[in-house]
Amino acid sequence: MNMAQRQILYGVLLSLLLLISMMLSFYFVFPIRLIDFWHFKVVDIPFALFAPMISILLGVFYGLLSGYRWQKQLKEMEGWLHEVEEGRVLTVNHEEVSADVQNIYQRMIKIQKQISEQAKYTQRLANEKAKDIDNRMQEIIYEERNRLARELHDSVSQQLFAASMLMSAIMEQTEEKSANEVKQLQLVEGMIHQSQLEMRALLLHLRPVALKGKKLIEGIEELLLELKQKVTMNIKWRAEDFYLDKGIEDHLFRILQESVSNTLRHAKADTLDVLLIQRDGFAILRIIDDGIGFNVDKAKAGSYGIQNMYERALEIGGTLKMISLPNKGTRLEVKVPIIEGGGGDEK
Repeated sequence: MNMAQRQILYGVLLSLLLLISMMLSFYFVFPIRLIDFWHFKVVDIPFALFAPMISILLGVFYGLLSGYRWQKQLKEMEGWLHEVEEGRVLTVNHEEVSADVQNIYQRMIKIQKQISEQAKYTQRLANEKAKDIDNRMQEIIYEERNRLARELHDSVSQQLFAASMLMSAIMEQTEEKSANEVKQLQLVEGMIHQSQLEMRALLLHLRPVALKGKKLIEGIEELLLELKQKVTMNIKWRAEDFYLDKGIEDHLFRILQESVSNTLRHAKADTLDVLLIQRDGFAILRIIDDGIGFNVDKAKAGSYGIQNMYERALEIGGTLKMISLPNKGTRLEVKVPIIEGGGGDEK
């Protein structure tokens, strides 16, 4: 039995009880015979039937109105509960809320606020936990990369250096060797040299030099000076000293490291030219080598390192352009706008 049916039943019972009470009261105040209630007629209907019929109709009418009203309020409360369940803010016109459900509505508002606060607290805990895990993972990765870099430097890198020195000594003793043997030894020497370049590039990936409070110009000079001492490549650079935000400097430095690493591993270049200048409101980083070149479109689609450089340029609001031609080298240029108030002349 639903709410409307119950209200109709209650209305009918209440109206009948009122009718019986009134008839008994009338009978005791004005004693008459009960048979007179039957003989007295209203619109040709005995009063004994007319009165109960009217009472029942009034009870049904009252029950319908009351049941409709309660059903409407219950649907409203069901809608409020649904909004609370969905996490939406209750939007109710207080003038339309009856006094009977005002207290329920206020309690729902309190429950919703409590749920909202608990959700915020839970999300904050989840975010903090995720950040802690991420920071811990980054520390573990950083420590492991450093460990691998140290081991590679102390073992494989030293062995490659020793092999290179040994090959140089063997190549000096060419008077007893045939042209074919000399050619093979030169090939082995070239492979060792290429392996050394790739090892240095790998070490640069595993343990990249960080700025650590230094300016970008200082980081560039430190990186390229160290590289110049370890490779036979002709390395030149020119860097102007101007102010950039720390985030922009870090991203430009990482792009330079990635580009230099790619040059060492793949370009087979003899020269590397690095330029950092400020022109027309832009910070411009340009890296040029005279290596073998490559297909930029294919490399961009398949190389994580190149894709990472593009993403870093976008993150600081800049653009990265790369041009590469077979046997004519590669030219990479990053342009970052220096926004007034966010970067520019140091104040």
